[in-house]
Amino acid sequence: MTDPFSSPGAKTPPKPFTVTEGRREIRSFVLRQGRFTEAQQRAFDVQWPKFGLDYSGQPRDFDAVFGRTAPLVLEIGTGNGEALCHAARQDPARNYIGIEVHAPGVGRLLNALDSEGSAHVRVYHHDAVEVLRNEVADGALDEVRIYFPDPWHKKRHNKRRLIQPDFAALLVRKLRPGGRLHCATDWEAYAEHMWDVLDATPGLRNRAGARGSVPRPDWRPQTHFETRGQKLGHGVWDLLYDKTGLGSRDSG
Repeated sequence: MTDPFSSPGAKTPPKPFTVTEGRREIRSFVLRQGRFTEAQQRAFDVQWPKFGLDYSGQPRDFDAVFGRTAPLVLEIGTGNGEALCHAARQDPARNYIGIEVHAPGVGRLLNALDSEGSAHVRVYHHDAVEVLRNEVADGALDEVRIYFPDPWHKKRHNKRRLIQPDFAALLVRKLRPGGRLHCATDWEAYAEHMWDVLDATPGLRNRAGARGSVPRPDWRPQTHFETRGQKLGHGVWDLLYDKTGLGSRDSG
């Protein structure tokens, strides 16, 4: 069977799926043009109507999108979609939304979703901050996952990191009481930054205690790069936060 995450051959991404920068503010990405295969182009042509969500800037009824009422999990920055597909495969009772701006990664994810018949997954090819702010109702999310965001390791670039106080406050608004935020990074300085921001964010409680992390949960698969990095002695930090409030429950 063809590997839906492979990338044999390549060409430039199609113009209809570019993203403009707009206002200068914290965004969920920096767009880097990548290599786009014919299979990935076909995925946009054929699979997007089934799995894709076009950004409208208006509140969206996700129960209507999925044709059922179920807890909703959002992954920001899905890459090629391996973690999202793994989670959806193991957890069919919940609905999943992935957000990714890199067109080749979205193409691979669309092909994988079609291969697995994942009817409970949808994908945005857009900026996550705008999707959260304009299309997701407050309290609508059961969980938010942010795996290995760009660490912006140079000090002068730290302000570009996704995890910032305003963004953390936005996440708290979108999570239901008792909902969960799961962040993972392999850059220790970014883990420290996440603790600085998230431990201080009203409405979030670090499940491992102040400046604490947990072993990699089963719902997050270990990546090839993570395995290679660990062999070289690199660390990985998984941070779990619960939204405090009435009705809180442990969903893990």
